[in-house]
Amino acid sequence: MKGVVFLGDRQLALQDFPDPTPGPDDVVLEIKASGMCGSDLKFYRAPAGGASASLGFTKGLQGPIIRGHEPCGVVVAVGKNVSPKQARVGQRAMQHHYVGCGVCPQCSTGWMQLCDDGVDQVYGATGHGAHANYMVCPARTVVTLPEELSFETGAAISCGTGTAWGALQRLGLQGDHTIAIFGQGPVGLSATQLASAMGARVIALDTSPERLARAKEFGADLVINPIETNDVVGAIKDATHGLGAHLSLDASSSPQARAQAVRCIRTWGKACYVGEGGEVTLDVSPDLLRRQVTLIGSWTFSTVGQAECARYIADRGIEVDKLFTHRWRLDQAEEAYKLFDQQNSGKGVILPN
Repeated sequence: MKGVVFLGDRQLALQDFPDPTPGPDDVVLEIKASGMCGSDLKFYRAPAGGASASLGFTKGLQGPIIRGHEPCGVVVAVGKNVSPKQARVGQRAMQHHYVGCGVCPQCSTGWMQLCDDGVDQVYGATGHGAHANYMVCPARTVVTLPEELSFETGAAISCGTGTAWGALQRLGLQGDHTIAIFGQGPVGLSATQLASAMGARVIALDTSPERLARAKEFGADLVINPIETNDVVGAIKDATHGLGAHLSLDASSSPQARAQAVRCIRTWGKACYVGEGGEVTLDVSPDLLRRQVTLIGSWTFSTVGQAECARYIADRGIEVDKLFTHRWRLDQAEEAYKLFDQQNSGKGVILPN
């Protein structure tokens, strides 16, 4: 089979790999859709072998790694120990792209990325991912894709949209809330779409006019371009009767946006950081303590949360497929990542089969 590998410094190649076979507790997925996520760019841009360690991933395979950590497809083979309750041939499936020890309190509740022994593999980062025809993974990482949803929607839920869902759940978003969402890339735009569907008033922020236009299409009530706004926090307060937003979510990783995400919320408000990497400087007393602000870090989601997100989207007919502005064949991966690297377009997806 063919698989996409990153060579370092924005270079990639389509290489040959053996067709995978399942171990006793594994399944093989025929990949129907493999989403492109902003965190893929960290590996794409990094010097050869440099990104995994910088993100705290130290375990995993040696040698070329197939990229792509938003897998969705069909189960085509199962190991001898796999129960039909876990996975079956022909099952439409997403995949939770981490694997840990499987027995610690974190793993046993579906939070394998928080494994007490450390993450064993992150698929698409330290283990072979979904930018390929097939992918092998433990059966316990498979999450059923509802029949109502496309494989592309399943791929989005497998990271970007699922990450937005997890953050909104941690924030406790309600329909009477106003939420400010910083960054309208795939994760931020997913948060805008989901928050709007939940009945909240959404203030979307981004420096790209194209992305702000999409945010409006996805339900944002107000859009703000920080480049064109002298006082971002003031603008959000002006739009909320001087009080500030109830909640905020930062998907940008910008130090300035992160600080604004804390300062734009009202007393007793909550701010959530989703974007990876970087730093932020806060003045603890006025920014946090004296306003009773809660600051939350949210890292993706559990297998349970992934299934709940998919069910919610299916039941409410949320058009997640609209996130995708570009669809690519596997042999177009080089062109796909060159465009994605500009970070001014929508979400891309690779369709290997």
